[in-house]
Amino acid sequence: MIGQQVGYIRISSVDQHSERQLDGIALDQTFIDTASGKDVARPQLEALLTFVRRGDTVVVHSMDRLARNLDDLRRVVQGLTKRGVRIHFLKEHLIFTGDDSPMAHLMLSVMGAFAEFERALIRERQREGIALAKRRGVYRGRKKTLTAAQIAEVQRRIGAGEPKAHVARAFGISRETVYQYLRAE
Repeated sequence: MIGQQVGYIRISSVDQHSERQLDGIALDQTFIDTASGKDVARPQLEALLTFVRRGDTVVVHSMDRLARNLDDLRRVVQGLTKRGVRIHFLKEHLIFTGDDSPMAHLMLSVMGAFAEFERALIRERQREGIALAKRRGVYRGRKKTLTAAQIAEVQRRIGAGEPKAHVARAFGISRETVYQYLRAE
């Protein structure tokens, strides 16, 4: 029995277009994430991993769309193939089934290492750009989520003994952001 062709697309920002990645490929289902590839904690990737069954084929444009970390890439590929799911990387012309040759494993490792290296370069350039902008006095950092009045309200409610997690939910922020606002007092 031949399973479904399931596509996975990852774009890093809403400015990017997802159509080009699997254009012209006949798919039964497609999962699209708009997220960084720094880790595999992505809602649509998790949905795909839950959805696929033995005999299905996951089709991905390239390895770096699935993961930019070699360990994550190996873990996802091995997890899928152990369940009887094939994974097809179009750009690299590689298909993994679980009965793969040593050469296929080498290619996965090499290409995955390149994706991880590229991510490290992106982060390094980002840090350098921020440092230059700070020296020029044009970098202001990330815009605050809450207004000054909201920050004062967060501090007041926590000072009154309200649980931090409850306050965070009420303002739609993380507990870490609450702690940051408390440290800034």
